[in-house]
Amino acid sequence: MAESTSFPDPRFATRERQPGLDLLRALAILLVVFYHAGLFGFSLPFHVQRFGWIGVDLFFVLSGYLIAGQLLQGGTGGGSPDLGRFFWRRALRILPAYLVVLAIYFALPLLREYPTIPPLWKFLGFVQNIGLRGGTAFSHAWSLCVEAQFYLLLPFVLTRLSRSRRGAIAPCLVIIGGFLLRGAIAYSLSNNEAVPFRGFQQLIYYATWTRLDPLTLGVTMAAIERYRPSWWSHLQQSARWLWASAVALICYAVYLGERDELTVAVCVFQFPLLALGLSMLLVCAVSRQLPLQRVAVPGAAFVASIAYSVYLSHKMAIHFVAGVCQSRGLRLTSAAAICLSVAAVTLVGVALFCAVERPFLQIRQRRNQQL
Repeated sequence: MAESTSFPDPRFATRERQPGLDLLRALAILLVVFYHAGLFGFSLPFHVQRFGWIGVDLFFVLSGYLIAGQLLQGGTGGGSPDLGRFFWRRALRILPAYLVVLAIYFALPLLREYPTIPPLWKFLGFVQNIGLRGGTAFSHAWSLCVEAQFYLLLPFVLTRLSRSRRGAIAPCLVIIGGFLLRGAIAYSLSNNEAVPFRGFQQLIYYATWTRLDPLTLGVTMAAIERYRPSWWSHLQQSARWLWASAVALICYAVYLGERDELTVAVCVFQFPLLALGLSMLLVCAVSRQLPLQRVAVPGAAFVASIAYSVYLSHKMAIHFVAGVCQSRGLRLTSAAAICLSVAAVTLVGVALFCAVERPFLQIRQRRNQQL
C-alpha cells in the first residue's frame, strides 16, 4: 500500500514504511490478543498470556511518539499546528471502525464476551475507562478512551510548550505526578496490606490520570527528535546498549506484576519502569544501528496495518471460537483451537479493515493531497 495504515500511524501516512515501527505495532497487537486469549482459557507457549498486557503500554508509547511528531511537524517554522485538521484526521482514523464495532456490541448481545456492558454514552463520550470494572464487554476500549482524552489536551500543551524554554519541565511533572497519585491511591486502598486487585484495576490501571507515563515518554521522544537533534543522534548511536537496558527494564517491570501481592511500591513503580523500557525500545526500533529499522520482518507490515481493526474486534472473535470449541468438545488448550482462534481474529480484523477502516483512511489521504 502507498499509505501506511497501521495503528496508530498518522505521522508516516505518506512516507515510506518504517520496518522498526511496523514490528513494534505488530508485536503490540499480538501481545494484547494473546493476553486476552489466555483469559478465555486458551493456553499459549511461553505463558505469553501472563504478560501480554504490556502490549497496550507499547501502543501508548507509539501513540505518544507518532501523534506528537505529527503535531510538532505541523508547527514547523514557529507556527502553530492546524488543530482543526489534526482533530479531523484523528476522527477519520479512530471513529469509523470504533463506531461499527460499538454498534455490533449493542445490537448483537450474543457476540459479547461478557453479558454486561457499560452504558452507551460512556463509549460515545470516550469516558468508559473512568470507574471501569473488569468482567464487562468491550472493556478493552478503555485504552482508546485514555488516548482520546490525551489527544484533547496534547495539541494545546504542545503549542504552549513549543514557545517556552521550560518545555522539558512538563513531562517531568506528569511523571512525578503519576508517582505521587498512584502512591496515594494505592496507600489508601491497601490499609497497610496488599492492594485489592479490583481497586487497582478501577482506580489505577484503567484511570487516565495514572496511566500517562507511556504516552508522556512517547511525546518526550518526539520532542527530543524535533528540538534536540544532537541528543536524538546520540540516543540512536547508543541503540546497542539501549536495547539491552530496555529489555532488562521491561522484564523487571513484568516481574513486579508477577508477584503474589500488589504492594504500594509495585503500583507506584511498575508503570513508569515499563514505560521507560518501552520508550527505549522505540528508540532502538528507529535506529539504523540495529537491524530492526534496516530489515523488514516478513508479515510485520501486514499485521501492523490491520492492528487497529484487530484490537477492536478480537475479543468477539475469540469469544465466538471459544463457544464453538466448547460446544464441539474441543479443548481450548489444543493446537486446533488456538489455530481456529488466530484464524478468526485475523479474518474478522481484515474484514473490518477492508470494509470500514481503509475506505476512511483513503478519504483522509485524498483530503491531505488537496490541502
